[in-house]
Amino acid sequence: MKKLESSLTNMVLVLTLVAVIMGGILAFVNHLTEEPINEQKKMALDNGIKTVMVSEMIEVAEPVVVTQNDENGKEISFTIYQVKDAQGQDLGAAVESTTGGFGGDLKVLVGFDPEGKILGYTLLEHAETPGLGAKADQWFQKGEKGDIIGKIPAEPLTVSKDGGQVDAITASTITSRAFLKAVNNAYNAYKATPANADTDAESGATQQNKEEE
Repeated sequence: MKKLESSLTNMVLVLTLVAVIMGGILAFVNHLTEEPINEQKKMALDNGIKTVMVSEMIEVAEPVVVTQNDENGKEISFTIYQVKDAQGQDLGAAVESTTGGFGGDLKVLVGFDPEGKILGYTLLEHAETPGLGAKADQWFQKGEKGDIIGKIPAEPLTVSKDGGQVDAITASTITSRAFLKAVNNAYNAYKATPANADTDAESGATQQNKEEE
């Protein structure tokens, strides 16, 4: 077999062929792993909803996407999962909310009861510093230093350093602010859904009923 001449054209052809072959291999591997990865994400979400709603026997409705603008006019999307118990009683909803943390996007799943009280939360995705900002997965849980469980974010939750009522994670104020912003935004999106828009944050009564009283 005649040896290929070492020329620019031949080198480009060889490199192109190698790139095409590698691209095909990567596409094949991605196809093989895509379904298992999606299944893992779905399982994590299903378990997350049960965790933040503090209930195992639940029925989750088809997700609803709510879009709102933040204080800078940026459009943000929230995914809301209305939840009922096995008897069909409304338990509230789990809301996916994403903000920018210290190391990247911080995606939080927050559970609210029908009155808007925080039932629980879990971090779905984050890129925060291990040992610092990553502590957000526990810091704000019930009984911890920054406990937000049972609170209603009708008045936005803020860290004590900003005059608020929530203790920030030690040496991770930026992450703490981002986390609380995600929770506040999740609450606003939850209250914006038709099923919850008229609910009074303090009593759970509708505004109409409150006026009649």
